[in-house]
Amino acid sequence: MQVNGRWWLIDPDGHRFISKGVTTVLFAQDTIYGTNLSPSLETNKAKYGSPEAWRKAVAQRLTSWGFNTLGAWSDNGVAEITVGNRRLAYAPIVDLGEQFVGQKTKGQAWLHGIFPDVFDPDFETFARQRAREVCAPLADDVWVLGWFTDNELRWGPDWRGPDELLTMFLDLPANVPGKKAAVSLLQGRYQDMAGFNAVWNTKFATWDDVMSATAIAPPVVRPAVYMQNEEAERHANEADPKRAAFAADCDAFLERLADRYFRVTNEAIKAADPNHMNLGSRFAYFPPQPVVAAAAKYVDVISFNCYQSDPRGTVERYAAFGKSLIIGEFSFRSEDSGLPNSRGAGPKVKTQAERAAAFRNYVTQALQNPNLVGYHWFEHCDEPKEGRDDGENSNYGVVNIHDEIYAELTRAMAEVNAQAEAMHEGSRRVP
Repeated sequence: MQVNGRWWLIDPDGHRFISKGVTTVLFAQDTIYGTNLSPSLETNKAKYGSPEAWRKAVAQRLTSWGFNTLGAWSDNGVAEITVGNRRLAYAPIVDLGEQFVGQKTKGQAWLHGIFPDVFDPDFETFARQRAREVCAPLADDVWVLGWFTDNELRWGPDWRGPDELLTMFLDLPANVPGKKAAVSLLQGRYQDMAGFNAVWNTKFATWDDVMSATAIAPPVVRPAVYMQNEEAERHANEADPKRAAFAADCDAFLERLADRYFRVTNEAIKAADPNHMNLGSRFAYFPPQPVVAAAAKYVDVISFNCYQSDPRGTVERYAAFGKSLIIGEFSFRSEDSGLPNSRGAGPKVKTQAERAAAFRNYVTQALQNPNLVGYHWFEHCDEPKEGRDDGENSNYGVVNIHDEIYAELTRAMAEVNAQAEAMHEGSRRVP
């Protein structure tokens, strides 16, 4: 809801608020890479004896630090605990694309960068069924903030590989729905094979040959999306019309792909639960413009992860699309924590005092934008020093692996969280 040019979340009693959350609040947060051993599970069993006792302690701590939301991947049971007259809202992640990829390919969308074939009719069927299973039972729960549809899907070249989504779909087997969609788009953009071959540096005789091919080399390999420079891209495309045509092909496919993804997932969420917000698929980086434009058509809130020291530029880029915004993940890691911090995203600082100051500066800067309605810290507990299942081994927690509180950080969190609504009230757009 907008009030005097500022976006707000509205609770069931009509009060305006900012969602202040922590992600991954779990009794057993991580397992050590290559094992079934969870240090946080062993700590919490020894210290609390049961998940129920742990939930009460965690709910008490989080609310005392001014948090009002459990972020993604959290134990919903923590939100059932009343502390005084307060409870935590929660924002589950439904993993519609992630689960579909797992079902179809046995791979992982996030880890392996496999984008779901949203053109497959099975995707819509699957999304609706999963939303019925996950969202429908909680449709009347007033403590649900909303639903994240997925996390950090791949929208182009990134840390998971150099391929454009168009070339990835062109390399699918013949007659797979996504392959048909990619070839159909190109047929509509080129009058004949000669035009396509000239831009793509190929020698196909017919579109059937394109359909049969499963290894079409891209004529251009562009930097990762988050490494691309708009000015450099413009100059490169002006200097090489064929490169510009290839880039336009990729953007046209992204527009079609993103529109299909966000439309289908929104319809699935709203059919299962018309009472809560669609928080979208959390972007890992600012994707190409057609993707954000498609998201803005369908979601209630654009969500994104932003591991930077100063989030203002990124927040402003998303705000330009006219929707409310939630930062789904951000964090800072300290070198004095005893953890390697060699795997994982986000800035590093030297001390816990600097970590607390970084949190304070980040949130204060982010709340200067009137579109921002939430920020969720990643995450509740530190990762194992040996690395979790994907190798991350960083000091992300508000508590360490022994459930000991980072006092300087949580003190800063409590102070900033208490002022968040007032800071947002004074927000303004960048001129």
